[in-house]
Amino acid sequence: MLGSDVLLCFIFYSTLLILKMYIIAIITGQVRLRKKAFANPEDAERHGGVQFCRIDPYVERCRRAQCNDMENIFPFLFLGAVYSMTGPSFAVARLHFLVFFLGRVVHSIAYLLALKAPTRSFAYVIAQVPCVSMAIQILMEVASFA
Repeated sequence: MLGSDVLLCFIFYSTLLILKMYIIAIITGQVRLRKKAFANPEDAERHGGVQFCRIDPYVERCRRAQCNDMENIFPFLFLGAVYSMTGPSFAVARLHFLVFFLGRVVHSIAYLLALKAPTRSFAYVIAQVPCVSMAIQILMEVASFA
């Protein structure tokens, strides 16, 4: 009922990515609680006082990882959905989705654990390759209609 094998594969990896985003959000919240570093005075008041409305470097690292996920996963969701409708081969499409997923997982781990450079940059670039490839293939598919 959901469609082609390619679309089902896309849905699988997209769902894993959304779950990964939730996990990063939960980690961010837990780090805020552990470090007592809250963004809003009402949250700080609830957890000990307004003095805990402050910035913590590790909380900010978690937030940047979370923002970076949104900046990269949301475009992937669009590109992957449209790409799935262009009739690509299953093996090639699966490779695109898998590489992006693994790149984002490594990127998040590198971000949260502050791994040595260029680990995070390398993971970012690797994850962008399938996105650029899908974008090019989509444009080639629809160019004659522009």
